[in-house]
Amino acid sequence: MDADVIVIGAGIVGAACAHALAQAGRRVLVLDARIGGATGAGMGHLVVMDDNPAELALSRDSIARWRALAPRMREDCAYSPCGTLWIAANDEEMAEAERKQQRLRDHGIDSRLLDATALAQAEPALRRGLKGALEVPGDGILYAPNAARWLLDEGGDAVRIEQAKVEAIEDDGALRLADGSRRTAPQVVLANGIQATTLCPELPIRPKKGHLLITDRYPGTVNHQLVELGYVTSAHHSDGDSVAFNVQPRPTGQLLVGSSRQFDTTDPAVEAPMLARMLQRTLEYLPGLAHLNAVRSWTGMRAATPDGLPLLGRHPWRDRLWLAVGHEGLGVTTAPGSAHLLAALMTGAVPDFDAAPYAPRGWREMA
Repeated sequence: MDADVIVIGAGIVGAACAHALAQAGRRVLVLDARIGGATGAGMGHLVVMDDNPAELALSRDSIARWRALAPRMREDCAYSPCGTLWIAANDEEMAEAERKQQRLRDHGIDSRLLDATALAQAEPALRRGLKGALEVPGDGILYAPNAARWLLDEGGDAVRIEQAKVEAIEDDGALRLADGSRRTAPQVVLANGIQATTLCPELPIRPKKGHLLITDRYPGTVNHQLVELGYVTSAHHSDGDSVAFNVQPRPTGQLLVGSSRQFDTTDPAVEAPMLARMLQRTLEYLPGLAHLNAVRSWTGMRAATPDGLPLLGRHPWRDRLWLAVGHEGLGVTTAPGSAHLLAALMTGAVPDFDAAPYAPRGWREMA
């Protein structure tokens, strides 16, 4: 055996799994093909999401774990506790902000409502006429590629990393690599995002393409992560192309601009019509963006499940294989909570929250 556990994928989820398993006393081998993925392409937001109780439990646990890790993280991880402002454009969305605040309060998560005047004071660059916002101060951002490397380094001698492409998971649980060699361990964790379906085509995962753009440095333009309250309905419905206002202040002074979603394409090309649609949505909230210089735009592929929850647990019929895939746009946010849950299940410990909603059994027939 090459290790106690082999983790396939060194992105943020795989790195978090390796870190958690090392803390649980396991010797971990991480295999990564270094072809890039969602970790390097995404926004790196750390945001409590409450679309459903399971999402709230996982994101709440994860945010708490990120905050606990933050004092030890290297500076290049760019962790910033900037908080999130959920922007209400009208009375209907302000009512939703109030409902959201109650849901968060019921789970002990601090937030506060801002009226139009307070919102303008907090974020002067936003257009006038917005109704208000819900501020969630415990949210934050980080630079996910460096955070993933830091988590792997934190594993110390218990974590080894090998650059290798896994070609197949064989019937006995062994991994066949591109060079023809094999790696074996009593347990294997599949955590390589959208690439997971190349090894397990039975997984119920669809690609969700997203566009991002980053500006030149304009320190102080935006202070919080800004998200429209229509984000869930406009950007997370199950089918069709969509855009939503989402702007993040990077510690460099740059603005990271999202977001868009397109199903069932793996073409990495930046599509001018979709990028223009996304930017037009941003200008509706942040008109001054029109005068800022953009330095780069790019795309990435999220791995989406039918019910929007990640698959965390033992594969239904591959006994040695464990799954940590399908995080869609919340892989960075929920990586530490996902890793804690999976490590607990793999080592016989009791997770801090209910594992049942994320279990891969029957691919969750009710989705």
